Amino acid sequence: RRRLRGLYIQCWFYYKTEQTRVEKWPLMDSPLPTLAISSSYLLFLWLGPKYMQGREPLQLRKTLILYNFSMLVLNFFIFKELFLAARAANYSYICQPVDYSDDPNEVRVAAALWWYFISKGVEYLDTVFFILRKKFSQISFLHVYHHCTMFTLWWIGIKWVAGGQSFFGAHMNAAIHVLMYLYYGLAAFGPKIQKYLWWKKYLTIIQMIQFHVTIGHTALSLYSDCPFPKWMHWCLIGYALTFIILFGNFYYQTYRRQPRRETTAKPGKALHNGAANGALSSSNGKTDEKPAESGRRKRKGRAKRD
Repeated sequence: RRRLRGLYIQCWFYYKTEQTRVEKWPLMDSPLPTLAISSSYLLFLWLGPKYMQGREPLQLRKTLILYNFSMLVLNFFIFKELFLAARAANYSYICQPVDYSDDPNEVRVAAALWWYFISKGVEYLDTVFFILRKKFSQISFLHVYHHCTMFTLWWIGIKWVAGGQSFFGAHMNAAIHVLMYLYYGLAAFGPKIQKYLWWKKYLTIIQMIQFHVTIGHTALSLYSDCPFPKWMHWCLIGYALTFIILFGNFYYQTYRRQPRRETTAKPGKALHNGAANGALSSSNGKTDEKPAESGRRKRKGRAKRD
């Protein structure tokens, strides 16, 4: 009972202190606008494909180039602000309690985290563009889970703990998103640039490393009894574990199983090129069948074994 009472008092203190600092910021007065945006996103996931049935996919090449490089600039701004503000406030990368004062550096950290939260809402456009371009295969459970939960859950982070330990994950994730949107922006230029984007799978590896670092950093905070909400630490560990499982499955399905397909259809060069380019493999699927058939005709004696 004493521990539960202490937890209640702690949560009430966090609510009252942080509420006064961010309550006048856009979307922070109530969780309803955030929930409404996320609900609209899920509704569009259901209605969007129905609307696009029987319609030609939109190209949106210039729009994608502008969008991806704009997101690159936004994430670089967030990374820069968090890095410089945390450095000016002498933040510790091991344990940093939340300072709810009006210190300019602390407000700067909180503002950068608010922009990070907003960026997760803007990222809903990733899915919108997939639907308008009829790239339905790209809208996986991982994609929807990642986009919907990040925006919704970060409202809680900004409302109660906009600072302190919260800066670490956002700081690291913003840096990774700079690389991601650089990749997407370059890929939007078309095949002439896409052939140089051989480093796609390493972005997935970096993301998985990020989640392992997050768990290690959070566990260290718990071990050192850092004065930061313990329930948030445990929730973050569980949340990061779900991403490790989902991203690990994505990596295995996308990259580890590709060599097996190459060996079974070795005569078809188009399949090799598709596997090397990652996202192009599905579009090359139909062209791979004919070379494979011609290979079997040349080796009639081995057709059954093949």
